[in-house]
Amino acid sequence: MTNVAKSLKSVTRRSVLMATAAMALAACNVTTGDQYPAIGSRVANFENITAVREYRQCNADAIAMDQSARQDNAPARYIKSAELIAKCEAALGEKSSLVPVEERMRNYALGVQNNFKGGDVVQARSNLEKFKSTFADKDLYYADGSSFVDTMEILLGLRDYTALGQFSVANVNGVVKSELRRVRYWKAN
Repeated sequence: MTNVAKSLKSVTRRSVLMATAAMALAACNVTTGDQYPAIGSRVANFENITAVREYRQCNADAIAMDQSARQDNAPARYIKSAELIAKCEAALGEKSSLVPVEERMRNYALGVQNNFKGGDVVQARSNLEKFKSTFADKDLYYADGSSFVDTMEILLGLRDYTALGQFSVANVNGVVKSELRRVRYWKAN
């Protein structure tokens, strides 16, 4: 066999190998989640689970700060706890429907109370209004059966507690009613 024939045979062999490799590569498809909807669904579920975990961890940190504020009687920590709760809610954003409503209500209510305990009455009022609009026609109840919304409205001055009979209508703790009646008595005299 001559050198020319060997060269031709070698070139032919390389061409066949290249053509075979090109066809093999062309046969491979790059797959995306669109072709496999189950993968897209799993990714979405993972993102949802992650968002809920982050929300709960964020609120656990806020609750720990609340407990620290209570132990040390530190108003600034109450404010920080309330701010953290607001950030948790904001970070949840459009995935808020993934968290049970009552859980979100309890966390939001704690934020309102902590703003009040920290002395930021303006922010407490604002957050109470957000609570009422976000969770329309819903309320939380303390262990004694008193209403969170009624109690906070009276404490934050959103209801006229000097009006006669106002305490009879409001679902407020007896101690709060008694204290507000005492304040009303001393203001009148």
